[in-house]
Amino acid sequence: MHEDAERCVRAVQAKDARFDGWFFVAVVTTGIYCRPSCPVVAPKPENMRFHPSAASAQQAGFRACKRCRPDTSPGSPEWNHRADVVARAMRLIADGVVDREGVPGLARRLGYSTRQIERQLNAELGAGPLALARAQRAQTARLLIETTSLPMGDVAFAAGFASIRAFNETVRSVFALTPTALRDRVAKGHPPAGSGALSLRLPFRAPLCPDNLFGHLAATAVPGVEEWRDGAYRRTMRLPHGHGIVALRPRPDHVACTLSLSDLRDLTIAISRCRWMLDLDADPVAVDDLLRADPVLAPLVDKAPGRRVPRTVDAPEFAVRAVLGQQVSTAAARTHAGRLVTAYGDPVDDPGGGLTNLFPTPSALAELDPKLLAFPRTRRTTITTLVDVLASGEIDLGVGSDWDEARSRLSALPGIGPWTIETIAMRALGDPDAFIPSDLGIRAAAKSLDLPSTPAALTRRAAQWRPWRAYAVQYLWATGDHAINLLPAS
Repeated sequence: MHEDAERCVRAVQAKDARFDGWFFVAVVTTGIYCRPSCPVVAPKPENMRFHPSAASAQQAGFRACKRCRPDTSPGSPEWNHRADVVARAMRLIADGVVDREGVPGLARRLGYSTRQIERQLNAELGAGPLALARAQRAQTARLLIETTSLPMGDVAFAAGFASIRAFNETVRSVFALTPTALRDRVAKGHPPAGSGALSLRLPFRAPLCPDNLFGHLAATAVPGVEEWRDGAYRRTMRLPHGHGIVALRPRPDHVACTLSLSDLRDLTIAISRCRWMLDLDADPVAVDDLLRADPVLAPLVDKAPGRRVPRTVDAPEFAVRAVLGQQVSTAAARTHAGRLVTAYGDPVDDPGGGLTNLFPTPSALAELDPKLLAFPRTRRTTITTLVDVLASGEIDLGVGSDWDEARSRLSALPGIGPWTIETIAMRALGDPDAFIPSDLGIRAAAKSLDLPSTPAALTRRAAQWRPWRAYAVQYLWATGDHAINLLPAS
């Protein structure tokens, strides 16, 4: 996108918010970089320089605009629908891997050398993994500076900086203000919070249909781990340094997020995982335009555009839940999962609601007695085999995983067929082209819309929906009368 200068100029002149996060515009006469929708008067085209990432603009010596705050743009949708090494690297960087394991850890997870990763990221994003992680730390630091009253030293280490000096230098370089000056700019009448719950806004590209997104999460909520309360989807989260509880409320132009963390070092990762779960970095215009080209789907898209794919904050958790949900009702799947949570989940304290536990880890579930599972023997074998391979690391379902390899390894497990694999691919791996033609809801929708009813024929018919078949699934599910399609009542 950033290499098409003419298209970028048109987006900047039109102040088109759809392109926020796709690229960043730097102005050579001011030394500032902005998002395309910045409300200030557009600079002359000859003074514009276009960058694929905020880190690239920062490395070129540009400072973030104080008006449009480009660091708060939605993420690039490129990293959602691509499965190549650069996209996988970006998802891992967003999940804090470079901060926790360094560039060697990133390279090891991807199966490449550090030199190869550096070269590929620099070629496409104009910045290496350290610079990209630094830009992310700067964004987290700004959030903590402006929304909490934490001492600056605590902010620095919570944001991932190794020293106060690096924190001060980065903030001054990126925002052209000292940390103290940034905090002083907080609007009067909006005092920063203490070190407890953090309230922030999660931006997205419009339109967004909250009905199926929050409806699905609420309807399939595991007791003790998830709940719908006071107009918000709430859940516990297992994080690298501790745990957290998040409440997410849909708003017309953002998702309101309230985070309570046992360790503030997990803030960046928690935000990233919440955005991933709600699919907030998607490009709904591109998705809907392609699906609308099919006359069968067009009325569904026009009725409620901007549907997202509800994902998960914990891929192994979802894989276990997908197996528990095989050939049973939504209510039964919740009951089975709830029993595992009660027996093996770590307890948490939730003064603001009814959450009681973290979902158990694969290692914890590996200790369960299969005879306690109210399933046929073959299903018990499927579950115990799955948790064993997840606990051993034989299957990687994380954000940086190879989608094809994950599918292949899942298919080798007993009792895991196409429905389970594609469900995991859609909601845990995040593959936007995952498709489940054998799903009962999809088959019912196909019948009502005069689409082919057999899985093979429907798959052939759905070829024109690629690469967005997971989104087509959301529109097809919406034809049914099920709680997953409805925003719960407050």
